[in-house]
Amino acid sequence: MRPATADTDPQPFEFTHNVTNAPAPVAGAVFGTGPATKTGTAICTTPTQATPNVNTDCDAVAGPHNETSIAVNPTNPLNMIGGANDYQLGLNPGGHVTESVLSRAHVTFDGGRTWSEYPLYSNSAYQATGDPAVAFDASGHAYYATLGFRFVGPVSATNPDVLVADSGDSGRTWRVARVAQGSGNEGSVGDLLDKEYVAAWGNGNAIVTFGDFRLGNKGALVDARIYASVTHDAGATWSAPVLISGALDEAFVSVPTVAADGRIYVAFLNTGDLTTGRDTYEVVEVDPATGARVAGPFAVAGVIDGATDYPIALGSQTYHDSIFRTWAAGNITADPTNAAHLAVVWSDMRNSPTPAPSDPYTATTNSDVIVSQSFNRGRTWSAPIAMPAAGDQFMPWGAYDTSGHLRIGTFDRSVDPANHLYGYSVATEAGAPGSLAFTSRVVSTVNSDPTRDDLWFARTLNPAFPNATAFLGDYSNIAATPSGGVVAYWTDMRNQACFAGRCGHGEDAYFATAP
Repeated sequence: MRPATADTDPQPFEFTHNVTNAPAPVAGAVFGTGPATKTGTAICTTPTQATPNVNTDCDAVAGPHNETSIAVNPTNPLNMIGGANDYQLGLNPGGHVTESVLSRAHVTFDGGRTWSEYPLYSNSAYQATGDPAVAFDASGHAYYATLGFRFVGPVSATNPDVLVADSGDSGRTWRVARVAQGSGNEGSVGDLLDKEYVAAWGNGNAIVTFGDFRLGNKGALVDARIYASVTHDAGATWSAPVLISGALDEAFVSVPTVAADGRIYVAFLNTGDLTTGRDTYEVVEVDPATGARVAGPFAVAGVIDGATDYPIALGSQTYHDSIFRTWAAGNITADPTNAAHLAVVWSDMRNSPTPAPSDPYTATTNSDVIVSQSFNRGRTWSAPIAMPAAGDQFMPWGAYDTSGHLRIGTFDRSVDPANHLYGYSVATEAGAPGSLAFTSRVVSTVNSDPTRDDLWFARTLNPAFPNATAFLGDYSNIAATPSGGVVAYWTDMRNQACFAGRCGHGEDAYFATAP
């Protein structure tokens, strides 16, 4: 096993993509206890909005919202649940800022026109959660997975636990189970759990997968593996986590999907080239009963995301004239009309000039959405194709609609010739399912500017781009609807927000439909 450190690993910025190692939303903020809440009682409700884009945040003045996940209730498509990193900021009379990051359930019962925020916990024992992921099973039972962080001081967190909350009343009331427990902290021996995701099926069945970064002395990376746990009683109990990444030991950022025949597949990245730091997408099949690996890993494709493929800002990969952190990660999705048909979606720099200058303000970038598909249950994969578009597209998410056509949501800078602003777009597979030929439509009605004049996570590395945001979250996503379309849920920066005497672009969780 190869130990690694932030100084020796060729791609250290990929590991531990979680909310506590993101920049603080306000410089100098320290973690404190979150506001008192009671599960089952809405914190707030938005006004009813009939606009094409809907802001799902009813407490935007409390802090930013990013890293969004959405699921549609198959028994009542008017009921949807959005997950997000929801920040709660406080300002005391001395001018000191405290924060907690407790994810809430953003719930609609009218198809997305009105949203209420429900807490997952009654007075949480955790000061922060992160990596929100939501799913419904076929009976309409909801699941909401997060990491859970406890702090031993105002800025030092123990390595997180993996938590899954579940709701039997459409997202109003939640109970929380700890599925896996982290140990130590990022500077000690221990297990740093990261990037969990959840999928559900049938009546009371769900799976959560997550990464375990095993740390040695002084937090040096020993190995990184993927684990899975399942429930068959609607989240009341969960199985002991089992290793599913096989012999691969540089594995991270897993996402599960359930095929039409009930078989389950998990995709994840593995750093296979320790010289360049480039990754390979891998897929395994797991047993729905136990979560144990039954086949794979099967290599999907190499990913162009190495140490010199992106410019770097604040220790993380980023893009042209930007400082927000990014990566190649996407997801795996299953065709509901063909149980053997799967797709893996990600973004990378294969069409961008490489090696990239380390300074984002001198770099030109062209990140594209990449797709590979399998027609034999993930055993072999097609050559990856890039979706052609100007500028950077990043953090994509795929979902098959009810007709078997692949849809892909992505942040999209083709809306701006300068490659600064982004919209949110949904691409739809044209022709027969599996054609991998797409038409794309921008579903956001106002563009966002992460490069300057931002309120949250604002940093100035270049005076021509003051107060650029350093964090948008690590993903946003889409979900299929029973009517044949998809819904999109993304981090949007159109609205002005103010806090502690300063104003700038905010970060809100926005919703739109794409028939």
